[in-house]
Amino acid sequence: MRIDIITVLPELLKSPFEASIMKRAIEKGIVEVYFHNLRDYTTDKRRTIDDYQFGGGAGMVMMIEPIDKCISKLKLERDYDDIIYMTPDGETLNQKMANTVSLQKNIIILCGHYKGVDQRVRDHFITREVSIGDYVLSGGEIGAIVFCDAIIRLIPGVLSDETSALTDSFQDNLLSPPIYTRPANYNGWEVPDVLLSGHFANIEKWREEKAYEHTLNRRPDLLDES
Repeated sequence: MRIDIITVLPELLKSPFEASIMKRAIEKGIVEVYFHNLRDYTTDKRRTIDDYQFGGGAGMVMMIEPIDKCISKLKLERDYDDIIYMTPDGETLNQKMANTVSLQKNIIILCGHYKGVDQRVRDHFITREVSIGDYVLSGGEIGAIVFCDAIIRLIPGVLSDETSALTDSFQDNLLSPPIYTRPANYNGWEVPDVLLSGHFANIEKWREEKAYEHTLNRRPDLLDES
């Protein structure tokens, strides 16, 4: 997968891709990530990427011309499966979306700022709008990091155990069941006997029951979607 991220703050984005699972994916050659500074596509000495709203109102708006130039240049070089805009009013990121996008080959992610982008960008360039929650951040970069982490970890070869992602919370619309590790008894707090039994059918049944119970208690809305 190739990910091209359009941003006004490339320095904010780089660090997370130089550590942990995303770094491993890049080093293995499974994922390529490129950062494009939107100010490099401006024409004035001040490298302006925003302007006042038509009709008045508080807050600046990202201009269409630099975004057009950047996206158009990238599209001349390859085809893209999605051009994604990180915005609070987009579709809320969930596991189903992450699964879908993780199968794609090339994507562009545009990080919004200020009051957002000129509506014509959304009308003519963007194919998918994504939000990481019902709140507003200073810019789309942090959302882009979250989005990238969610999709990259699903790509085959990224995780050491590829089956691990299949048992994560939200796969099959269930939260994960409780998990335990050594020691089996700590200060009198014991691991459930079934997990120590070696009876894999019973263990799997216990996990399914606990996952359902956990979801029912914490996120019953997920069961409504099943």
